[in-house]
Amino acid sequence: MAKRSDTLESSLLAIELLRRIPRGRRVTASELHRQLKDAGFDRDLRTIQRQLEVLSEHFDIERDDRCKPYGYRWLDQAQGLAMPNLTAQESLLLGLAEEHLKHLLPANLMQAMDGFFSQARRNLAPEGNAKLERQWRSKVRVVPTSQPRLSAPILAGVFEAASDALYANRWLKLSYRNAGGKLADVMVMPLGLAQQGASLYLICRYEGYSNERSLAMHRIRTAEVSTRSFERPADFDLKKYDDDGRFGLGSGRRIRLSFEVTPDEGLPLIESPLSKDQQVTELAKGGFRITATVVETLVLERWLRGYGKAISNIRRVAVGAKNS
Repeated sequence: MAKRSDTLESSLLAIELLRRIPRGRRVTASELHRQLKDAGFDRDLRTIQRQLEVLSEHFDIERDDRCKPYGYRWLDQAQGLAMPNLTAQESLLLGLAEEHLKHLLPANLMQAMDGFFSQARRNLAPEGNAKLERQWRSKVRVVPTSQPRLSAPILAGVFEAASDALYANRWLKLSYRNAGGKLADVMVMPLGLAQQGASLYLICRYEGYSNERSLAMHRIRTAEVSTRSFERPADFDLKKYDDDGRFGLGSGRRIRLSFEVTPDEGLPLIESPLSKDQQVTELAKGGFRITATVVETLVLERWLRGYGKAISNIRRVAVGAKNS
């Protein structure tokens, strides 16, 4: 019975490794060892190395032994770990998820799902039978509300390290170049990831400080996951951080905003209000007066200026202050 149990454990370990070996890049045994440990597979590094050697001999897995540590990846044309029961609808869902969530899920989870994503791509390939599901990808679109920009490139390994540290509540050692060009080595407590337009931000606390900062991921030069763990602060809430306008370059100050707007520009604001307490008054001269409680941010100021002469008589009163 013990031998049968050992065989089952070995098989499960092999399956987990096959699922986590990527197609487009190489992964080391140490990286896989860490992923498996986080997933609850307590195996030593040497066991992982032996399994990878066996798997690379029997599957279309390339072992790059030009330098140590060795790197492993599925060959480009390899079928990989196929999921024969993945339906066309499930393939469509996974395809959309991969496209829109690739920077919002932990890197190790994306790697673990690589076999599913690869199977979904094959199921939706032109030579496949999922014609209607394949067409759906060209029937839907997420449309930006501002001028589109290309995503700022993130250096190799930075997102993987940052998301792994965030997922496991571990300190993260960074080399960060700020907007002024100053380069500094810092130890940070990762608390959240946020995608804003074309940029991805890491919300964190510097070691020795209790306030949060948003670091642009494309300005991180190197990132290394520490072995030190931490208790996630109970006083931090990413949603509140966003609601306070911190991503809009604000300090959380709430104001009662009012302005007059032309009929053409005012209608969309009536259909999609600025806040739940928004009030609209129709003006005798035409147009509307809009009043709403919002967070005062630089993004808000830029938004107001973007309307030009279509908006006038702007007033801002701090919430709680008397409107004189």
